[in-house]
Amino acid sequence: MSERSPAPGGLGLVETLVNTLDLETGADSLDTEEGRAPLGLTEDEVPAARELRESLRATLLAHAGHPPHRAVTPLGELLAAAPLVVAVDPADGSAALAPAGEGSLTARVAAAVAQALVAGTWSRLKACEAADCHWAYYDRSPAGRGRWCSMQVCGARAKMRRYRAKES
Repeated sequence: MSERSPAPGGLGLVETLVNTLDLETGADSLDTEEGRAPLGLTEDEVPAARELRESLRATLLAHAGHPPHRAVTPLGELLAAAPLVVAVDPADGSAALAPAGEGSLTARVAAAVAQALVAGTWSRLKACEAADCHWAYYDRSPAGRGRWCSMQVCGARAKMRRYRAKES
């Protein structure tokens, strides 16, 4: 949907997960093995991934100043169950939160959110305000007030709707 470049660091994982569902067409890439592969998911993990995806979408809508698209499990509740460890690099002593063991999708997302919080980038990951889109995008605008995943598609549609409403 978006012509924007991917979100930085671990936020790319969050963006990829949220964007597995195209609200306009209803196509869900988690329905296929090819769609699950980039996230390292098995078919059995799909229901939990969908729950996490929609909680993330609601949070990203909040980042953009919009109410949740529907009732969801709060993201904090889902991430609280994620097993994380503090990983320390022996070469330079740097430390970061990392998924424990194999790293479930929820743990990988929790680690990505933690890293983004430290980097100050978490609130820049947003969901498009268009009700038929809600695609995740990273807001690189200087003021951090981006509204749409694509100005050429969702932004143009919104402006055309406003124009037509004025003309009526």
